[in-house]
Amino acid sequence: MSTLDLIIGLLKILIILAIFMGLGAYLTWLERKLAGHIQGRIGPKLVGPFGILQPLADGIKLLTKESIIPSGADRVLYYISIAMALAPALMLFSVIPLGPEFTIFGKTVKPVIADVNIALLLIFAFGSLAVYGTIFSGWASNSKYAFLGSLRKASVIVSYEVVLGLSVLGIVLLAGSMNASKIVKAQEELGWFILYQPVAFILYLFCMLAESGRVPFDIQEAEAELVTGYNVEYGGIRFGIFPLAEWYLNVVALSSLAVLLFFGGWLGPSIFGPISPAVWFVLKVSVLVFFVLWLHWTLPRLQARDITHLGWKLMLPLALLNFVITAVISFVIFS
Repeated sequence: MSTLDLIIGLLKILIILAIFMGLGAYLTWLERKLAGHIQGRIGPKLVGPFGILQPLADGIKLLTKESIIPSGADRVLYYISIAMALAPALMLFSVIPLGPEFTIFGKTVKPVIADVNIALLLIFAFGSLAVYGTIFSGWASNSKYAFLGSLRKASVIVSYEVVLGLSVLGIVLLAGSMNASKIVKAQEELGWFILYQPVAFILYLFCMLAESGRVPFDIQEAEAELVTGYNVEYGGIRFGIFPLAEWYLNVVALSSLAVLLFFGGWLGPSIFGPISPAVWFVLKVSVLVFFVLWLHWTLPRLQARDITHLGWKLMLPLALLNFVITAVISFVIFS
């Protein structure tokens, strides 16, 4: 690797960290505004024009707020769980391409940190690591409420990780690759995969909500039952990292992946003229993220038994059936 390649790689990491950490913070403002409109009340409006500086004020408050560690807590796991909650969410963006490759100063640059052939496999691996942050935080806090919340979350992740993996296998068969960029290029020839895999997309959407702890799958943070769930014993910025990673960074990452898998990535309809691929990608991801936030303030929460029943007894057989049908049709057509 040359010095220039190293510099470009470091710049990619810094840019992605800056964009998505800032985006995660301002999604809190967007959600509060959206919730205010849905519920007929006023969202943030006092700090900055239209309340746009509210995330900055919240960040300063969390940074300066006293953080008390329970006396019986396991301090090593207590701190490790914070990193284990944030790191997997950020690692997801390392293999998600944000657009087609381009040339600058004679150098071809791919807008992805690591353009690997097993990108989907790495994404599922990174997503699975998030359960450790949940389990560690509940166990290390030495609180039965936090531990119950962490077990609830773990049961959801175990259930829906299986369905999530099976739901995208049909896409892998159609594209013939697990590389995200090649999946997008395959849709340039075959059309958006949502046309071929509508059932897979519905299953993926449910799994995305479950993975990110969004309504109707937010049983791990049932405030009326478990105070606030697995992170109840965290305070200040330590408390804020958990929803930032789970509710926002995960949602953006999984929405970006859904756009790449089902909606052609940065490809746009030609009838709209020569619009930048980056604009198409951002627009598609924004629509999907908005839909997830909208659902959060519209649907009621499911019970824990209903969530596991839905995952294992309904969605898992559907995912298997969809994969088998896709495999048979692909074999007949391409053989």
